[in-house]
Amino acid sequence: MDDTLKRLLDAEMRAEKIAQEAEQERERIIQAAMTDARAEDQRFTARVPDLHRSFIGKAEERAEQTIAELKRRYDERHVQLRNTAEEREQEALETAFELLVDPSR
Repeated sequence: MDDTLKRLLDAEMRAEKIAQEAEQERERIIQAAMTDARAEDQRFTARVPDLHRSFIGKAEERAEQTIAELKRRYDERHVQLRNTAEEREQEALETAFELLVDPSR
């Protein structure tokens, strides 16, 4: 009986030691994960200004493209209006001249 009891106590002590080692390993893993998470957070925080600059740069580029497109359309429309005005100018002069010559028309 003493031998069985001794074996049981030895097994319990080994189990307790294994449990303590597992707890220490668990704590070590948690601390390593926390350290890694902090480092990743710091890297991300350090990159925020670069990300912001990149976003602003792309937004400015899109704005410049939009402005250039609007200016191109404006210039095209201006040319169309100028051409239409020139086409109608002679007609308008003739009508005005006719009204001056014969106001009853």
